[in-house]
Amino acid sequence: MFISDHEDKILPAGRGYGKANKPEDYIQAFSAFIRSHSNDIPALMTVLTRPRELTRKQLRELVLELDKAGFTETNLATAWREMTNQDIAARIVGYIRQAAIGDALVPYNERVDHALQKLLASHNWTWPQRDWLKRIAAQT
Repeated sequence: MFISDHEDKILPAGRGYGKANKPEDYIQAFSAFIRSHSNDIPALMTVLTRPRELTRKQLRELVLELDKAGFTETNLATAWREMTNQDIAARIVGYIRQAAIGDALVPYNERVDHALQKLLASHNWTWPQRDWLKRIAAQT
């Protein structure tokens, strides 16, 4: 039983990045989007100026705006890995700050370790306190 009369074609298989074909183009388009909309989207302004004040609601709104524009965290991670040969598990905020102001993409685990070392060096902690801080960092 025939379903169609048209001629079969072999199509190339490859990873697409929305309107971009190469990871470099996708990252450049993302950077251009961030720069051009940095004053339009309130959550984006918060990420760029006061990232610690970003609320969960603002983050959801930002992710929705980026999804509408064709930029997902998964595609950004894949494009970054293919472009730089670095497998970095950064969050969307890290990609935004890197695109807008050139912050280094640092994996979350490394940021937690750095914060723990800074905290441990800031005070003369007792051994039980140090152990608790290390446990908290491990859970984070």
